[in-house]
Amino acid sequence: MSPASAAVRPAPQEVWDTLSQAERDAAYNNNAAVKDSAAWVEARDKAAPLFRAATPAHLDIPYGSGARQKLDIYPGKPGAPCLVFIHGGYWQRNTREVFAHYAEGLLAHGWSVAMPSYTLAPEARLGAIVAEMGAALDLIAKDGALYGLTGPVVVSGWSAGAQLAVMQLDHPAVAAGLAISGVYELAPLRDTFLNAALDLSDAEIAACSPLRHAPSPKPLAIAYGTAEVPALVHDSRALAAKRVAAHAPGALLPILGADHFSILDELRRPDGLLVRAALDLMAGAHA
Repeated sequence: MSPASAAVRPAPQEVWDTLSQAERDAAYNNNAAVKDSAAWVEARDKAAPLFRAATPAHLDIPYGSGARQKLDIYPGKPGAPCLVFIHGGYWQRNTREVFAHYAEGLLAHGWSVAMPSYTLAPEARLGAIVAEMGAALDLIAKDGALYGLTGPVVVSGWSAGAQLAVMQLDHPAVAAGLAISGVYELAPLRDTFLNAALDLSDAEIAACSPLRHAPSPKPLAIAYGTAEVPALVHDSRALAAKRVAAHAPGALLPILGADHFSILDELRRPDGLLVRAALDLMAGAHA
């Protein structure tokens, strides 16, 4: 679907009651929506371990007792900001290791990058996953200096990781946020294939949907690709509009032509638009 046609047609959330089960599932199926998604994932999974093996880092730092409660830190210059990047996978797949190379863009600017993993659904409920990201930030706040992290923290994430990042924007360690291609209202997910693992309750939807919360006053940049599925475009625009209405700072960043997978190249390249967004967040925070 072109950006023009996406602007004319209603988002799935706006006509949800009229959709078939197949249409509801398709609304959030990023792998099916991007025709070369398998190639993107294959390339990602090859590039990440090479980067992780070749780049100076503090790996597998525990922030809790769970098997997946670990983070990797790629230190930058002393006092430089740190991007905490939370991976996606609809809270039920992926791990930090396969996103390691997306630290390249900001490392080139002297930033540090930290990447946590978290317990996946259905082993963990969504609220517990949100809490795990808080624990990871607690560890960075407490012990970050031991690993070279002494600058301000920008919490970021992609897809499900964007929801987790926005949920942690008010954490005391966080100065600003960068949300990429996120889901910010969870109620529709209960009517899709994703709920088999998530098993979302009314209470979890209310507690973990950023669109149901008062916006944080901290800066938040909200990015999405114009070739994303319309449901994600809708949520990004809705969250940005809610923040504008509350006079909360931060830009809405549509990345022209980017889909759910290609958008992360803008974080990998030193001149990428997502790298620029992170740099701008810190420039604004210190203005």
